Amino acid sequence: MKRLLPLLLILPLAGFRPAPPPPPVYEGGPVRMALVDRDRGTELRSYPAEGQRWVAGERGHRYAVRLYNDSPRRVLVVLSVDGINAISGENADPSQTGYVLNPGQRADITGWRKSQDEVAQFVFSSPSGSYASRTGRPDNIGVVGVAVFEEARRWRPAPILRRGLPLPAPAAQAEAAADARASRIEGNASKSQAPALGTGHGAREQSSVRDTDFERASRSPAQVLQLRYDSARHLRARGILVDPPSRLPREPQAFPNRYVPDPPAR
Repeated sequence: MKRLLPLLLILPLAGFRPAPPPPPVYEGGPVRMALVDRDRGTELRSYPAEGQRWVAGERGHRYAVRLYNDSPRRVLVVLSVDGINAISGENADPSQTGYVLNPGQRADITGWRKSQDEVAQFVFSSPSGSYASRTGRPDNIGVVGVAVFEEARRWRPAPILRRGLPLPAPAAQAEAAADARASRIEGNASKSQAPALGTGHGAREQSSVRDTDFERASRSPAQVLQLRYDSARHLRARGILVDPPSRLPREPQAFPNRYVPDPPAR
């Protein structure tokens, strides 16, 4: 008999976006992961280098870990931020508690879990100001990872109340193929370079979840993903070509002003 841990089911009404189950075939594992700069409202692009994936964060900005369940079944995702379980606060291990995602669900995890109704926001901070450093565990600052488990038993998802929430963006297959072909970028800086960013314990905000049962299909995760993050300056020092923050181009507008301005004086 496998031991059942207390697990958290992400509620679609808590700011998360469910989607219809995709086709039963998926590539590269059941889950995709990205980081989202919540202050800019953009999903951060990842760059291949040194055999890993890197994203450029900005100190002081709030961020979220975005998870896509591309499979037709529920999955359990154990989330590690700076080497710490984002739910329990323990040193992260795949055997620990995690979030359960419904088939096809997209979810934004926005902070350290404080209760079933509240989190402390993930914020890009200085390494010394990170939650890991402040709790005496600075060795794994600068990395976000997930261990994904498939469910052992057959399960039919309950109907989801959508309330007009938008569907997730389609899988970026072309980008994934390009990433797979991308050559390794050799860094100009030492691989032991200390990170310039960590993840702070930010302001509290509402984020509701509830307990659920989940029996893992195996003791070992079906998939493990990780993203390294650092400042853009540090990534460039490693030889990683980081694009500047995207800005929408200025286009002609039919209604650029609310009122008619005075003409210039002659």
